[in-house]
Amino acid sequence: MSTAKRYLNRERALQVLLVLVGLALIAGLYPLLTSLFHLWDSEVSAGDQMILGIYLPIGIFLVLAARDPAANRSLILCFAWSTLAHDAVMTVQAFQGGTMRQEFPPQFLIAVVCVALIVLAPARPLTQLTSGTSYIGSLSGAGRYDPPAPLP
Repeated sequence: MSTAKRYLNRERALQVLLVLVGLALIAGLYPLLTSLFHLWDSEVSAGDQMILGIYLPIGIFLVLAARDPAANRSLILCFAWSTLAHDAVMTVQAFQGGTMRQEFPPQFLIAVVCVALIVLAPARPLTQLTSGTSYIGSLSGAGRYDPPAPLP
């Protein structure tokens, strides 16, 4: 298989994964709203309501990132690494609380998805690696001095 075809297959897999993960996060809107409307007899804890509220906009941005994953590399990596960190904390809490048997399968699945996002994330563009300026500086022109034009 050619390198270009492998790259396209990898990018397509990442796009599909971004849409699926984004839609899963957006689907958290339903339990969030139902728990907020039934505040006193809700089965969703306050902590879970907060995380659902945080993940909702991230889901929207992940779906949008599927259009151009290379331009949204930082978003993809930030989501994947922060979710892995959250997953690690929850695993320790499940072990301490004696609920590891119930908690491990979904946490393992979340970890696998996050590792897949990290592995499939686009590589940093070569211009970022070889350029003498920072990535942000190269985008905004910051740090570059343009002397004034000579007077006539």
